[in-house]
Amino acid sequence: MKEHRPRNRSLLHWMIGQSLPLETETCVFVLLNAADVFLTYLLLLQKTHFEANPIARYFLYSWGIRGMIYYKFGLVAFVSVIAQIIARRQPSTAKWLLNGGSLVVGSVVIYSLLLLRDSLTGVLPRG
Repeated sequence: MKEHRPRNRSLLHWMIGQSLPLETETCVFVLLNAADVFLTYLLLLQKTHFEANPIARYFLYSWGIRGMIYYKFGLVAFVSVIAQIIARRQPSTAKWLLNGGSLVVGSVVIYSLLLLRDSLTGVLPRG
């Protein structure tokens, strides 16, 4: 007779009672946004760059780096929750939303990495 062992469950699975649809896409989206926030912070420390997003810049200048981080992660949470709601009825639309968002944020991360490389090597910013 085969021994029955309980499966390891994630905290999220325990909290909502089921696995999330599109967990991989959501994870990629969240991680890319975390990389964007981290790189933005590093670029702002260089004092040679500024926040290009006018809404994030408003939060940055009004509430400091913490306000900008709350704003950016608030948007990430909002988009992730909306994608999960959509995924219950239209998984392909939710997948498109998360992958499209990841593509956009991924391109911002690549651009930020190039800016950081240029500022660390002494190359003048483009533009």
